[in-house]
Amino acid sequence: MIYEVRTYDIKPKSQAEVEKRFGEAYEQRKKLSPLAAFWHTEIGPLNQIIHVWPYKDLEERDKIRSAAVAAGNWPPKIGEFVLNMRTEIFIPFSFSPELKPGKMGPYFEMRTYTYAPGELPKIQKVWEKAMPARVKFSPLVGVWYAELGAVNRFTHIWSYPSLDARNEAREKAVAAGVWPPSAVAKKEGMPDAVLTAQENKIVMPAAFSPLQ
Repeated sequence: MIYEVRTYDIKPKSQAEVEKRFGEAYEQRKKLSPLAAFWHTEIGPLNQIIHVWPYKDLEERDKIRSAAVAAGNWPPKIGEFVLNMRTEIFIPFSFSPELKPGKMGPYFEMRTYTYAPGELPKIQKVWEKAMPARVKFSPLVGVWYAELGAVNRFTHIWSYPSLDARNEAREKAVAAGVWPPSAVAKKEGMPDAVLTAQENKIVMPAAFSPLQ
């Protein structure tokens, strides 16, 4: 399983029209393969849309994308609003849940960390150790590492019913000593990974997003 995460920077005040056109085009596109999620930024880098597509592998991705273009209604006609586009291919950690349609949010926190080369095995071990206790405070949407695009990065996504619930869950997890993973690494005597950058944003789903 891979996830393609496509992030578009769009013009200010264009979000409603972009989502309208995207949603209309998606009605045909989803017959070939469904979205996992479609979000827009609420806090962090504004005027972004993020769409996440699950595929079995890169071969399936290429086949489906070619079929979508050949069908004549894809990509959505939003080019006039798009300022920048980037795509990344992510692979889920072994303990990451599969993205499935349903209601988990509506607030989703996407945290993307850049790590030093060679640190991924440490990250996987520490996070796998820390995760069972952490998910008792709020649901984990996914933890994925980048395979193509900006490498040496991983993204973890959490869902919350409100921003207050997000703050409360994080505070309780820290107070319990089960978060962040570096605290668990120290307590367990495990080597912690070296991070070089961290990014964070709060996103919310479009009306047509399978994950709400």
